[in-house]
Amino acid sequence: MKKTFISALLLSVAMAFTACNTTTEKTAVNSIPPADKTDATNDFYDNETTHLLPLEMIVVDGETSETFNIDLNALPVHSVIVKETVWTPDSNKFIGAYRYDGPSLYDILNECPLLKKNAEDFKPIIDVYVEVSNDKGEKAVFSWGELFYPIHRHEILIGTSVMHIVPSKTKDYWPLPEEARIVSAADLLTERNISNPTKITIKSLDKYFEVNRELDPMISESIGVYDNEKEVIRITEMPQGDVASYPNIFYGRGRGIHAVTPFEGVILKDVLAAHFETTPEALKTGMFTISAADGYRAAFTFSELMNRNDQSEVLLIDEGEKHGGKFLLYPAADFFSDRSIMSITGIWYTEL
Repeated sequence: MKKTFISALLLSVAMAFTACNTTTEKTAVNSIPPADKTDATNDFYDNETTHLLPLEMIVVDGETSETFNIDLNALPVHSVIVKETVWTPDSNKFIGAYRYDGPSLYDILNECPLLKKNAEDFKPIIDVYVEVSNDKGEKAVFSWGELFYPIHRHEILIGTSVMHIVPSKTKDYWPLPEEARIVSAADLLTERNISNPTKITIKSLDKYFEVNRELDPMISESIGVYDNEKEVIRITEMPQGDVASYPNIFYGRGRGIHAVTPFEGVILKDVLAAHFETTPEALKTGMFTISAADGYRAAFTFSELMNRNDQSEVLLIDEGEKHGGKFLLYPAADFFSDRSIMSITGIWYTEL
């Protein structure tokens, strides 16, 4: 009986050991899934071989508690599909269509505590942004709102593997990237997709505004639009243009539900386009600071406002002579309402 028990125990241990090894091997194999060459699934984005773009670590510093060395291999893997296209003076140049897999900036920064340098003057985190850089001196900026507020999370990531998305008739195989890269899935022109990122630096806007949360009534008589402190236009009434209407469940991070109502206004991109030229530098490092009469403000990147491919535009709205109603911002891509700034008085642009 004793021998039978010991034999059974050894068999159980052996089976468990085998199961563990099998699971490990399966996980390792599944990290690079096999190509579906026979269309066994309905997925268009698994038909080709996945290629590794190795990147092990990235440094996070700036306005945080310490310098972090983030092990990218320890983070969840997300997937995005992109049609990479770069800016050119005459017409934009298509590079290729790809699926990228890798860790998101959301997950990379998730456990890096914010220590805002201006927290005593302005506690909200919506004026924070990050600067992603590589050893070649290239930089791309992303607002904190782009990373942590959007309805569709994890769409800005570091691609550590890539797959062709091949048209079934032409069989075009566009050149594959050779290095890991930042990928921003909502960008129309993909200038922010810089290669081999090595560092992410957390920053907050330098521009100072006096905060007065007791201002009542709070109404903006006009909006000054500035390019590096030089006023380029003053908006005193709603600009002419096509009116967009976005149904919305208006929900704040602090106070929860505000309203269930559509927002109607003109697309802010259309108002600004005549005054701010699209260039590779603007797409990579352009930053708008949008400020309110009471000192509230938020960071929006140039690409976030002017370079979207998802039609989730930012609207400029006039709700009349009520508290906060003139002028109002509505960022359609955000889950929370926190960057829906009331009584806008200034839109300030710079390239960081």
